[in-house]
Amino acid sequence: MKLGIDRKNAFITGGANGIGEAISTDLAKAGVNIYVTSRTKKNILKLKKKLKKYKVKVDGVTVDFLRKNYLEKIKKFLKSKKIEILVNNAGHNLNITNPYCSKKDWNNVMELNFFNSVNLCNYLIPKMKKNGWGRIVNITSCAGLENMGPVTYGVAKSALTAYTRTMGRILASEAKNLVMSAVFPGVVITKGGHWDKILKNDPNRAKKYLKERMPIGRFGKPSEISPIVVFHCSELASFSHGAIVPADAGQSRHYMYFNYLS
Repeated sequence: MKLGIDRKNAFITGGANGIGEAISTDLAKAGVNIYVTSRTKKNILKLKKKLKKYKVKVDGVTVDFLRKNYLEKIKKFLKSKKIEILVNNAGHNLNITNPYCSKKDWNNVMELNFFNSVNLCNYLIPKMKKNGWGRIVNITSCAGLENMGPVTYGVAKSALTAYTRTMGRILASEAKNLVMSAVFPGVVITKGGHWDKILKNDPNRAKKYLKERMPIGRFGKPSEISPIVVFHCSELASFSHGAIVPADAGQSRHYMYFNYLS
């Protein structure tokens, strides 16, 4: 299967660890030059070393999306680069679980999980239009479509999901070769992540969650999400404007998979 993206340039936020690292790796395998954001230089250097064998360009910029200067820092980093693929992957609930949290907490969760994606799209879409081709894939979550997880996180991911659907339609009419879509994973185990810690420290809680919420009986892996993202970064996704693609092994109850599993 030819993806048609060899030697194109991709910018992946949070692209040096977890699901983002898997996406960066699979895009590099497809011959794509990789540019990422990460909170640490160490992770960027590790990614460069890992992807060296694919003989593509790999570079990154250290960014904290909760600092006011992040967008200017990214613009400076990307100034001389022709970015044709954008993957808005950075996101986290910031461990803010109080539904009555402060506006500052709300702002932080929304900035990290929604507004940074909007800002990057506003910056890169005009450039993609000028170049005549582009792919934007937003990594959202099951929490954006149903009652699951902290309120702030669910609202932020809901916003990103709705943004993808509506902007995807707009782009379809404005620039047919510029496709925006979204992939929403179910719970995926990443090293040092929330469920990775629970598996180690409270296995009974993890077992209960898997029994009640995961028809497949296990958590996902980053390598099970990244190929779906890469497809939507490719020429083959030319009819996927505004697509919202689940990759959750039937976890999302809004589809009522559970009705058919007896």
